[in-house]
Amino acid sequence: MSTTATRLRLATVDGAEVEIAPSHLVVAGYTGRDQEAVRHHIDELAAIGVPEPESIPAFYPLDVDRLTTAGEVEVSGSATSGEVEPVLIRANGTYYLTVGSDHTDREMETVGIQLSKAACPKPIASTVIELGDPPALVDWDAITVRSWVDGKLYQEGTLASMLPITQVLAEWDQIGGSADVALVLFGGTRPLIDGTFRYGRDWRMELQVPGRPTLELTYTVSVPDSARSN
Repeated sequence: MSTTATRLRLATVDGAEVEIAPSHLVVAGYTGRDQEAVRHHIDELAAIGVPEPESIPAFYPLDVDRLTTAGEVEVSGSATSGEVEPVLIRANGTYYLTVGSDHTDREMETVGIQLSKAACPKPIASTVIELGDPPALVDWDAITVRSWVDGKLYQEGTLASMLPITQVLAEWDQIGGSADVALVLFGGTRPLIDGTFRYGRDWRMELQVPGRPTLELTYTVSVPDSARSN
């Protein structure tokens, strides 16, 4: 983990200012409820060279300096793409929910998933829903997420097919977490609408909790000229 202090200035949907200083960032993967389907997906990825995870769900701890609320992020290659995810923040004696993008280097993914995730910034929205401590009861299955790339719908649906992020957090705490640390947890994503990665420039993410204002995230990806693929 990075020892560099990372501070995020956020705001609740009610307008209150929030500042957090997370010490841990963890991205969870393979969080689908249908474990047979998850296993099938792992086998599909293994067939194209993506290493199998050590556990299901899988957990990828990253340096907290990967987190950003900036509207523009720089990546090191042209074959990168985002994925909409619920993000649970445990800090300041309470819990917050927001939306984030697990932006990932897809070429590097065949070398190692941990490396591919660490290669890209992890954008999150600057607006959060405060859940309290313990987290308020939320109908996770009713939450809807969507993502767009260059204006085209990329992902859409509810979180009903995924493990509730509070359950994912509980599994992480059993493996290597601690309730005493300030944590940002990405809770996994839905399948792509057409099953094909797109490497676009403009990304938009949305998370809707019934009865709450919609959480939105937008960001633009830039690639240095020296890193562009021919």
